[in-house]
Amino acid sequence: MNNIRPVSDLRNNFADISKTVHETMQPVFLTKNGYGDMVVMSMEAYEEMHLQSEVYDKLAEAEREAQLTNERFSSKDILEKMKKAARGE
Repeated sequence: MNNIRPVSDLRNNFADISKTVHETMQPVFLTKNGYGDMVVMSMEAYEEMHLQSEVYDKLAEAEREAQLTNERFSSKDILEKMKKAARGE
């Protein structure tokens, strides 16, 4: 369930909001005059969200590339290429 609070709580109850976002790892939605205005989240939650976004972007890019070619690689092929790259070959 979304935690929705008035933006004035950011000033008046900052410590409580900070505790909430860190303990729950969920954002707090702040409203101004009854309308959504801001979202506050912990740095950890933001970094996790950002990482997930990057992963989804890479998967979408891979899907677009897969549509452009019929070339496919087995997991063994990929593992061998990774080993060679790690050895500097």
